[in-house]
Amino acid sequence: MGSRQPGPALAEALLTEQTRLTALYDRLDAARERTRAALAAALAGGTAGGTHQARLERDVSAAEHARRLAQLSAVEHGLCFGRTDDAEGRTLYIGRTGLRGADGEIVLTDWRAPAARPFYTATPADPGPLVRRRHLHTRERTVVGLDDEVFDLDRLAEPDRRTLVGEAALMAALRRGRTGRMSQVVATIQAEQDRVIRSGLAGALVVEGGPGTGKTVAALHRAAYLLYTHREVLSRRGILVIGPTALFSRYIGQVLPSLGETDVVVATVGELHPGVRAGADDPPAAAVVKGDLRMAAVVAAAVRDRQRLPDGDLEVSFPVRTSLRGGVEVVVEEMTVRASRAVCAAARDRARRSGRPHNVARRLFVLDVLRALAADEAARLDAPADAEDLAYARKVLWSRPQVREALDALWPDLTPERLVGDLLSDPQALDRAAPRLTAAERGALLRPPGSPWTTGDVPLLDEAAELLGVDDPVSPAAERAAADARRKEEAYARGVLEFTGLAEDEMMEAAALAERHRPAGPHVTTAERAAADRTWVYGHVIVDEAQELSAMAWRTVMRRIPARSLTVVGDLAQTGSAAGARSWGEVLDPYVAGRWRVERLQVNYRTPAEIMEVAADVLAAVAPDRRPPESVREGGDRPRAVRASAGRLPALVEQELEAVGEGRLAVIVPAARHAEVSAALAAGPSEPAALDRPVAVLTPASAKGLEFDAVIVVEPAQILACSPRGGQDLYVAVTRATRRLTVVFADDLPPMLSRLARH
Repeated sequence: MGSRQPGPALAEALLTEQTRLTALYDRLDAARERTRAALAAALAGGTAGGTHQARLERDVSAAEHARRLAQLSAVEHGLCFGRTDDAEGRTLYIGRTGLRGADGEIVLTDWRAPAARPFYTATPADPGPLVRRRHLHTRERTVVGLDDEVFDLDRLAEPDRRTLVGEAALMAALRRGRTGRMSQVVATIQAEQDRVIRSGLAGALVVEGGPGTGKTVAALHRAAYLLYTHREVLSRRGILVIGPTALFSRYIGQVLPSLGETDVVVATVGELHPGVRAGADDPPAAAVVKGDLRMAAVVAAAVRDRQRLPDGDLEVSFPVRTSLRGGVEVVVEEMTVRASRAVCAAARDRARRSGRPHNVARRLFVLDVLRALAADEAARLDAPADAEDLAYARKVLWSRPQVREALDALWPDLTPERLVGDLLSDPQALDRAAPRLTAAERGALLRPPGSPWTTGDVPLLDEAAELLGVDDPVSPAAERAAADARRKEEAYARGVLEFTGLAEDEMMEAAALAERHRPAGPHVTTAERAAADRTWVYGHVIVDEAQELSAMAWRTVMRRIPARSLTVVGDLAQTGSAAGARSWGEVLDPYVAGRWRVERLQVNYRTPAEIMEVAADVLAAVAPDRRPPESVREGGDRPRAVRASAGRLPALVEQELEAVGEGRLAVIVPAARHAEVSAALAAGPSEPAALDRPVAVLTPASAKGLEFDAVIVVEPAQILACSPRGGQDLYVAVTRATRRLTVVFADDLPPMLSRLARH
């Protein structure tokens, strides 16, 4: 039950909490004003001239004040949401950030602080030190309701007993209409979710839970908690959150900023290669082959295949004398230089033995072959062949387009896009690189040249990027000079941190400060730098809907987290990808054997019991070894099945929209019918703007991780037939609703949906 009409006791309680909330917002406003003034002063100081030290001190101070101001601005909504009273008479107010009073005492406790944990963990069976937990419901800066949970009635004053409730705060949050964005749920975190959030940083934590168990939101709040608890480590390296689709990334995009955290990159697997945004999925047969770890060897073989030898001796002809005839330049005299095939083979073998990536080792190969060509040219011209002359001859030869073209044909400078694109569109190249794949597997990989990138291509691009490298022509001496300069900058930055007092606060590391203030370009955030750098090493990685990742995708993820600090979120019963996981050990043991642990979330907070009964029948049919989560609530209309032609769908959509009011509706369709249904409903764009409209037309794959007030599932039999894991796709589809579920079919209704009421 929630707060009743204000009687005297409740009215007094509301007044008490409103007074407290007003005081807290006054402290927030004062903190913002101080920070804003400090930022303005920092930006104004030393703007004209000044020493390098003065400018650096100004930039350090300005950066930290700007960051603090952003955090204080992000917590305006729902600043304070809870209160605890313990057996010793101590009262704590819990909120989205920490605040101190004028005397320096804590007046609002950050939800991530150890002192706040009893607010989330106390239960009637084990209340810990608490005698009462109070939830404050606010609208803007006004307290509009209270919910109390009392653990020791004898210690509670009589006026307070008049507002007792159970878990009304959670239930009220579940009853609210969806908005098209996931909300932070810091006020209604449950005990089992709190265990996930506060689990240690080291190793891999697997958060397994069925639909509606809150595993995603727990993982996101875990990111905020880790950034709060391990700020020194994670603020410099950041956190990477990998989601299943761009739509999902948009859906969760506001959760962490609303908690005051910005050192986070949110991406899909298809976005992990800078410059590529792959959203389309491969057909099941191609997805299985691309996701197999054998593809790492195929890509490596494709690289070696581009390190070639001439059929015989390498011969390169180029003009040495030309003349103009009738305004046209004509070659009068040519020269041909040679390098024997044996020399080319020795050059290739030496470059390969160096262990350097292809594009870096290319320099060795080119240099060796140029030496042979220059020596041959000197011999033909009967010219001096001392070291200096030969070095000059090599430079002249390399300037000739014909020489560069000949050497490029033997050992080209490759991009990952060129290598993988050529491999997947050239049957002969694929035969040479993948002799251990079957003819059917190679056939599944082949596609027309210029085809758009798919999600399954990105791990191949990442593998290619590792093997190819980038040929940086910086000399060893320049590299040593740059390293020495970096050491001096970091030493200087340490002095600045000590001078400004930031070293004691542990808010920034010297290396990060030096990197941030090098005059190489404008300041960018950790997240911006990380997103643009394929080789960036993160402090922690969260993988959501992790059951969908292939073995090759896991290989890509693990490159970004060599420390193996991971949160793996998923449900094996919802695996829809043909290349997805069958067990957590299968994907994690190769990387973190003995260093991963599982937290299982068993309670479904989202889906009403009536809908979960239908979903349980689907799960029993497609994955009988899996147990569905238990719903904590009942209510709403019973899910129904409607036999209807495609032409009736718009009218059914209108009925559901009227039923949910201001909520959101999803129409989940077989992938093959997405365009048709979208056009019929005039649903507008799909990803990522679909969630901004009252009606979103989605496939089961694009609906993963999302929730809606009402869901219409179209032609479940076709969903079952669309892929080898169509049953799991149907399970996903029927578990997206928080209030209403309608299944529309024209011909046959699968037996696993027989529980639905027929209309």
